[in-house]
Amino acid sequence: MVLSTLLRWWRGSRAALSRLEVILYTRQGCHLCEDAWLELEQLREHFGFELRAVDIDADPALLDAHSERVPVIAVNGKERFWGRVNFVLVRRLLEAEARRSSRRGAAGK
Repeated sequence: MVLSTLLRWWRGSRAALSRLEVILYTRQGCHLCEDAWLELEQLREHFGFELRAVDIDADPALLDAHSERVPVIAVNGKERFWGRVNFVLVRRLLEAEARRSSRRGAAGK
C-alpha cells in the first residue's frame, strides 16, 4: 500500500512538471555550476522537467548580468536561485510546482 502510494506520487510529480523549464546559467571552470548541474540532473530524473544549461560567456548581455552570480537557476523564465544554491529549497519549489500543476490538471478534468 505504501509503495503503491509512493509510486503514484512519483509518477504524478514527474508528469506534472513535464512542461516546466529549468535553465542553469553557467560558465566554464565554475565548480559550483558543476555541482548544481549534478543536483539538477537528479531532480530532473525524479520530476521530469526540461533542463538545459546556458554558458553566459557566449552572450555579452548574460555575462554582464550574471558574471559574479553563477550558477543561476531560472524556473520558467524567472531567476530563483544563484551562487551557492540550497537544493532543499529547489526541491521544495519543484514539489510546490508539481502540486500546483496537479491541481490545475484536476480542475480541468
